[in-house]
Amino acid sequence: MPKSRLPQSCPRRVDVREFAANLTSFLKQVEDGHRFVLMSHHRAVAEIGPPPADLAVRKPGALRGKIRTSDDFDFLPADVLKAMEDGE
Repeated sequence: MPKSRLPQSCPRRVDVREFAANLTSFLKQVEDGHRFVLMSHHRAVAEIGPPPADLAVRKPGALRGKIRTSDDFDFLPADVLKAMEDGE
C-alpha cells in the first residue's frame, strides 16, 4: 500500500554532495512526500520533490495513426545539400 504524501511546508536544504552520497535514502524520503533544495556553494541550484498528483502518465502508442509526415519528409533540396557540403 503506498504511503501517504504529506506536504512539507519548507523544503530542507541539502548540499549536492550529501545528496549524491545518500541518494537512495533521499529518494525514499521524496517518495514519502518530502522536498529538498539542493545547495552548491551556498546557492540553491535545484529543488526535488514528489511529482504533482495530477501528473499524466504517458501511454505509449496514444497518437498512433494521428501523426502523419509529408511525402517529401526525407527529401533534401540540392541547394541546401550544397550549402551544407560547402560549409566543411
